[in-house]
Amino acid sequence: MGAKLLTLFWAWLALGQSLYISRPVVSASITTPLPDLYEASVIELQAGFTSGQFTSVDLIKAYFARIEEVNLQGPVLRAVIETNPSALQEAAVLDFERLTYGPRSALHGIPVLVKDNIATVAFEGMNTTAGSYSLLNSVVPDDAGVVKRLREAGAIILGKANLSEWAHFRGNIASGWSGRGGQCTNAYYPNADPCGSSAGSGVSASIGLTAVALGTETDGSITCPANQNNVVGIKPTVGLTSRAGVIPISEHQDTVGPLTRSVTDAAIVLSIIAGPDPNDNFTLAQPMPVPDYIMALSNTSLVGKRIGVPRAVFLNDSLTGNDPYVNQIFEQALETLQILGATIVDPADLPSAYEIYESDNETVVLDVDFKVQLNAWFDSLVANPSGVASLEDLIMFDDNNPTLEEPAGYTDQSILIESQATTGFNASYYQSLAFDKELGATNGIDAALKMYALDALVLPAPGYTTVPAAIAGYPIITVPLGFYPENVTIGSAGPETVYPAPGVPIGLSFLGTAWSEYSLISFAYAYEQKTQTRLQRKAYAAAIPTTQLADVIGQ
Repeated sequence: MGAKLLTLFWAWLALGQSLYISRPVVSASITTPLPDLYEASVIELQAGFTSGQFTSVDLIKAYFARIEEVNLQGPVLRAVIETNPSALQEAAVLDFERLTYGPRSALHGIPVLVKDNIATVAFEGMNTTAGSYSLLNSVVPDDAGVVKRLREAGAIILGKANLSEWAHFRGNIASGWSGRGGQCTNAYYPNADPCGSSAGSGVSASIGLTAVALGTETDGSITCPANQNNVVGIKPTVGLTSRAGVIPISEHQDTVGPLTRSVTDAAIVLSIIAGPDPNDNFTLAQPMPVPDYIMALSNTSLVGKRIGVPRAVFLNDSLTGNDPYVNQIFEQALETLQILGATIVDPADLPSAYEIYESDNETVVLDVDFKVQLNAWFDSLVANPSGVASLEDLIMFDDNNPTLEEPAGYTDQSILIESQATTGFNASYYQSLAFDKELGATNGIDAALKMYALDALVLPAPGYTTVPAAIAGYPIITVPLGFYPENVTIGSAGPETVYPAPGVPIGLSFLGTAWSEYSLISFAYAYEQKTQTRLQRKAYAAAIPTTQLADVIGQ
């Protein structure tokens, strides 16, 4: 917390908590209903702050209570690993600052849940562990770059979301499981797969355990949780948002983005976390200035646009493994896009589609990058009480602590072992890196966009949809598309989880070239506003927290 904020906080204390003793009474407090936290938007929450209906302190208390209801009790969703013990103090400071100086941004006083691979300074009271006990009580040198931007905007870090351990780069283990967090599950069907690796971020956003959440994606880790949890996810172009202070897999594919209940909220968050960071060289290549993504929100944005459907591979159920229902509702989405004024170019195949499906270049790159970058992460720590200082140490730590890290059904470390066997940046690595760019971008997304004169591509989110954008470093925005029918065949997704399952959400993904987020957001917004799919179904009853602002105001 900055010196200015600390000074303001002590000044507030000296006033005898007058902020709460003499809470301003405005007509809006009486006439406007309090927002329902299951669905509350950033704009609604800001309106409540401005009118004096409630404060950031109230909001933090309400979210903490909602987490308490369903995280380790009731349905035991295990979406949140830990909450921020400093959040209420920080909220009080920001409430006072709002009264004194006005809000800093649209996120002033807004709680943000961040994935547990995104660093926060240890003295605030939270860990940064990627879900692993090997990093418990480790001390990071600084906040992550995106966390710095959130704090500067006046946002409050609510806590750390559960995730697939090491962002699903440990082994053949069910999505949403980590040693520290246990098995996170979906709120739309008991024990359904939340997908990962940003599982807890997706689940928490889906039922209002936080205002907004941050996730990270290397290949699918924002898109898939958005897809399976009825929320919006933006996987930005690699280099639009800083990865400094984020426990890595690969600098060539890692990116940080929002998981929210609406495209509007996602645009608000992205506008704040995007931008150059001297601690992440990739961000220095982005076009300037950073767009105000709120300006992209238009109901008519699809009029006259050409949207392509890359059917080869990506809509082939025998290759993707998708349930046939996914393509059925996707066809309905194409009709909606036409109604909204778009020209659907179908098919608009990626020339490299089958090569992408068969390629193992991505695995080569990620295995090498992970070992190098994770070892650098361990080196960067101020302290790590576990003594783990390398990937090799980590593998041994897990084996030596099976109760913590290798319970029955969650023992596999094959990816860690495969990565440890790599020997650094050799010729095969650089060849694979070049092939990835060629397959994903040059002969992939960019080739299709150019060949068919397209403004974007569209696909159902499940399956191989994320791969071309992952290896190219290109953006995806995913919005709610529909829900599996009651008669869907329930499948197994892990020792404790199932997928698909009745009522589990399905997402729609818009893909484009580098730095095309503004356009993709505009298309996703028009589709979202037309369909309002998110509002068509709620989570199962036991997974819906009951605490609302009215329960905490004045308490």
